[in-house]
Amino acid sequence: MRILLSVLLILSTCTSAWAANQNMQAVQIYSDDQLLDLIKENKHLGQVVLDECQLVQDIEARANKANMPSYQYLWGDMLAYGVCVKKDIPLGLHYMHLAADQGLAEGLEQLGRYYHQGKFMQVDIDRAIIYLKTAASLDNLAAQIRLAEIYQQGYGSPLDYPALYSQLFNSLTDDKETHKKISELLADLARKMPNNVVEQAKKTSYTN
Repeated sequence: MRILLSVLLILSTCTSAWAANQNMQAVQIYSDDQLLDLIKENKHLGQVVLDECQLVQDIEARANKANMPSYQYLWGDMLAYGVCVKKDIPLGLHYMHLAADQGLAEGLEQLGRYYHQGKFMQVDIDRAIIYLKTAASLDNLAAQIRLAEIYQQGYGSPLDYPALYSQLFNSLTDDKETHKKISELLADLARKMPNNVVEQAKKTSYTN
C-alpha cells in the first residue's frame, strides 16, 4: 500500500509539473499590432507583468536582434522602469531612441515628453519640440496636444503654428475632456495667427 501511495504521489507531482509547464507555454508573443495597441493605451508594461514575465527573452530578441521598433520601445521601458528585468535607465533610453529613430510615433512622443518633463534627463524644450513635431506629423494626438501647450508657454516658432492647428483641427477623439482641451488649444492658436492663415490651415494637411 505504501508503495502504491508513493507511485500515486509521484504521478500526481509529474502531472502538476506538466500542467504548469503547459500553462507557461500558453502565453504567446504579441503581434506587432497587438503591442502597438497596448502601447497606445499605456498597457504594455502591465501586460508583461500580467504574463508573469514569461516573454522577457522573446521581447529582448525582437528588440535587439530583429530591431522591431515596437519591441525596442517596450524593452526600453522595461529597462528604464525595472519591469521584469534589472533597472538600467541609460540602456532603456538607448532603446527608446532606437524606436524613435525608426519613426515610431509613440517613441518620438515619449522622448519629447521626457525632454519636456525632465524625466530621466534634464529639461530640454528645444529637443522636446523636435521630437513632438515629428510625432505630431505622424498623427500622434498626445504629441499634438503637448506641443500646443508648449507653444502656449511662448516656446517654438510662429511659423509652426499653422501645421499644428491643422493637425489638431483634423484630429479625432471620442473623449469629451480631450475634445474640450483640443478646442481650447485651437482657440489659443487661432488668436496667434491672421484669420486667412487659420482658414488655410483648416484646408491643408500637415500630416504624413
